[in-house]
Amino acid sequence: MEFSVLADSFNKMESTRKRLELTQLLVELFEKTPNEVISKIVYLIQGKLRPDFEGIELGVAEKLAIKAISKSSGISIKKIEEEYRKEGDLGYAASKILEQKTQTTFLVEDITVERVYETLFKISKLGGSRSQDMKIKYISSLLNDANPLEARYILKILLGSLRLGIAENTVMDALAIAFSGNKDNRKILEYAYNVSSDLGKVAEIIATKGLERIKKFEVVLFNPIRPMLADRVKSEEEAIGKMGTNFAAEYKLDGERVQIHVEGGKVVLFSRSLENISNYYPDIIEKIPKAIQADNAILEAEAVAINENTGDFLPFQELMHRRRKYKIEKAVTKYPITVNFFDILYCNGKICLELNYKDRREKLEKIVREDDFVKYIPMTIVKNENEIKDFLENSINAGSEGLMLKMLDKPYQAGSRGSNWLKLKREYQNELGDSLDLVVIGGFFGKGRRTGSYGTLLLATYDEDEDTFTSICKVGTGFSDEDLDQLYQILNPKVTIKKNPRINSEMEADVWFEPELVIEVVASEITISPIHQAAKDKIRKDAGLALRFPKFTGKIRLEKAAEDASTNEEVITLYKGQKKVAHDRNLI
Repeated sequence: MEFSVLADSFNKMESTRKRLELTQLLVELFEKTPNEVISKIVYLIQGKLRPDFEGIELGVAEKLAIKAISKSSGISIKKIEEEYRKEGDLGYAASKILEQKTQTTFLVEDITVERVYETLFKISKLGGSRSQDMKIKYISSLLNDANPLEARYILKILLGSLRLGIAENTVMDALAIAFSGNKDNRKILEYAYNVSSDLGKVAEIIATKGLERIKKFEVVLFNPIRPMLADRVKSEEEAIGKMGTNFAAEYKLDGERVQIHVEGGKVVLFSRSLENISNYYPDIIEKIPKAIQADNAILEAEAVAINENTGDFLPFQELMHRRRKYKIEKAVTKYPITVNFFDILYCNGKICLELNYKDRREKLEKIVREDDFVKYIPMTIVKNENEIKDFLENSINAGSEGLMLKMLDKPYQAGSRGSNWLKLKREYQNELGDSLDLVVIGGFFGKGRRTGSYGTLLLATYDEDEDTFTSICKVGTGFSDEDLDQLYQILNPKVTIKKNPRINSEMEADVWFEPELVIEVVASEITISPIHQAAKDKIRKDAGLALRFPKFTGKIRLEKAAEDASTNEEVITLYKGQKKVAHDRNLI
């Protein structure tokens, strides 16, 4: 398939933010795509080469790309850098530079999707002393044969700056229309994606084998299943109202959710956001096989830092000290953990997702053998508000955050959030329910002692309907100097000159970030806002919702994907709840 077809589609996609238009452009692209290339196209649309859990990164820096452009074009690095500063995007700058190309290539190879993909894949595998030279050679070989538009998008993919505003839901809509003729079949594709976390594989199967084969999609060991998520409730009364009586309550531990795949002596660990985190937990890799009484299994657990002397749970931030590339052994010794199991998704070659919670818990307790390192998350069956309160108090006293409440007769809904699972935290029990996980979308440069860092951050909620991130507040309080330094180190690589198309904000930041990092915030109140876009028009026409006096809690949620952040629907529920409390108080 000619790469020019893909580049032309990308060019059209960049010119619109409307989801319907983007979906139609994707449908047209998929209809032109040979079946054997469809998975590569889907990965490239997402700016990647393989699914996230495989951890394949291109690792190409701007300076290296500029050297490759110079080698291909015969134009000086200085002039390329000047053009880059003017355009603000190296892909656009390269397309203009290559229009002025002074070197002539006599033998021109076709630029195909397959060639671009395979070359990028080779670049991702390079390492060692000569890797930089080889990367320049590979990139310039593509640019030698590319026209300016093709070069623009080759570089955007290489640099991770392809920002089409397209997420998984839009891709699945387009795949359903292109290969089944019916957008409603998206639900079938969604199940396949939820149990495989591999949208390229889903695309390949529907394109080559059809919808009926997708319906028979199976879990594959060592491919992560997208986790089931919970709604929040503010009180025991609200929980009873949603779940009735007779449901499970588990401690909500303040740790990292880990999906554990095990077969024989092989163990692979995935985070909530599907990142392979096996390197951070060599102790789990070593000890878990001895505790699992099954040939193979996929289990969910919470890894929690503990005080080695007392056994007490420690806060989540203590666990994050393990997130390092070097001296892992030292971190394992300094920050010991326990692994606390709460669910089973696959066992001895059979999927457990369709089993109800009660049966899954019983199966879990049959195959996991407890010891000092391996535990079950404490669970009890509750029937009324008092029992919930008592168990919540026990949970808090044990160093946990609160409770997870789960319907006994419901299956595991991979990749879904709903009221079959609810979370109840002590902080939710005030009238505002003010703890929110928000996406960092922009930054404002600090002044005074905050010079050299981002003093204030622009935050957003996730709009599930539009698949966008909508601004809800600026936050500049609650940060220690250490927090600001850590956030700067995390956010600086995510800086983008142009706002990502999925960001919906009328407020202008000094810099924009790719919407990836999630942090936890508390606030005194949720208010109507003429500026912020969260829940726009849902409460009042031409107005959104905003947080009043937001404050950073100190928690950077590295384990959460941006799409796992607090949603507009959650914020609306919290807003209505605080209004109800205020109304009831006025009646007293």
